[in-house]
Amino acid sequence: MQTPLKIAVVGSGLVGSLLAIYLKRQGHTVHVFDRSPDIRNIQFSGRSINLAMSTRGWKAVDEVGIGDEIRSIAIAMDKRAIHVSDALKFQQYGKEGESIYSISRGTLNRKMIDLAEAAGAEFFFEQRIWDVSLATATLHIGETERGEWTDLKYDMVFGADGAFSRIRHRMQRQSMFNYSQEFLNTGYKELNIPANADGTHKLDKNSFHIWPRGEYMLIALPNLDGSFTCTLFMPFEGENSFASLTDRKLVEDFFAKNFPDSIDVIPKLAEDFFKNPTSTLVTMKCYPWTFEDKVALIGDACHAIVPFYGQGMNAGFEDITVLNECIEKFGDDWTTIFAEYQKSRKPNADAIAELSWRNFMEMSSSVADEKFLLQKKIEKRFSEKYPDKWLPLYSRVTFSHRPYSEALAIGDKQKAIMDQVMQLDGIENKWDSEEVERKIFEYLS
Repeated sequence: MQTPLKIAVVGSGLVGSLLAIYLKRQGHTVHVFDRSPDIRNIQFSGRSINLAMSTRGWKAVDEVGIGDEIRSIAIAMDKRAIHVSDALKFQQYGKEGESIYSISRGTLNRKMIDLAEAAGAEFFFEQRIWDVSLATATLHIGETERGEWTDLKYDMVFGADGAFSRIRHRMQRQSMFNYSQEFLNTGYKELNIPANADGTHKLDKNSFHIWPRGEYMLIALPNLDGSFTCTLFMPFEGENSFASLTDRKLVEDFFAKNFPDSIDVIPKLAEDFFKNPTSTLVTMKCYPWTFEDKVALIGDACHAIVPFYGQGMNAGFEDITVLNECIEKFGDDWTTIFAEYQKSRKPNADAIAELSWRNFMEMSSSVADEKFLLQKKIEKRFSEKYPDKWLPLYSRVTFSHRPYSEALAIGDKQKAIMDQVMQLDGIENKWDSEEVERKIFEYLS
């Protein structure tokens, strides 16, 4: 345990709530502030992509003993269900028994706040933090940005307040602070597949469902109540875009033509389409993440990524695992803790940002491509026979604790090898032959 400090966490989302639990375990007084109302008292819908909890996330919740609580609200997905024009194809995720887990964001956030309160953290909702004095870790809070503020002094402040963080906004105004944000031309909209009358799922419940259509795609992740949370990703402008779907008939015709097997399972298609907002997707990078031993950014506040690897929450949770490892190693030396935390995490945050962007390309087009599916089969077979020689990129990211930066570097090498393998004459007929194996070994050496 550390010497107790009075610490403020700004943001009561997933990362802020889990961080609060970790800090309480170290003996600190923890106050969590959020500008929104308490999510436990409001209906949460319309802007969510279900979460996919994987190995990195489970490690973070298991280390503070709350993993089983979270497992009780999660559904295992051991494969992709790829909806191509006339068929359904399944693609297993990892090795036998490996799954990612679908969790509703609202359900998990409520649970995390309950668990953080049970650990002794105090939450203050509908509290607008307008600014922070970095040198003194003082929060400036008030009804409006121009009105009167109250000053709340802490020993330390963590900004866990998301991609458009107020805490980072203050840090950005220092010299030598690097910052970039990049929006995709693609946005997203939430839709819903309700449960059958008897509460069962209308589609296979242990699959991550995906309708890849090139520039746009639909995904669906299962919920405990038998429903699926669907997300439509589309360009904002252009031929097949949100801007082009202006009335009920256009939406229904578009789905009938492009996602025919979804029509029967999304009864309130047009209603949801026009009721739910169209949201943006942003990659945000910055550095440094800390100020002296007073202020630190964590999660999306320092590395927001697009959601196409299902790693946003997992990466944020891994920030906390790494921060905690630094605490265990350096005791009360917060200057060193912060320095080591950001040095360790920054290259990995950049790597998962790059991987997530690339996976958007893969999910929206490649997964429907026969050659791509064959390549995955070859990789899977080789890695099952020689696990010490080859671990597919997806497994490195999703089912391991190795650094994201390492996964990116090795993934690039493996891609170069597979590009050569796929050029072999007659690969479709000899994909599982000794000749192909020999070639992979040759390229590997």
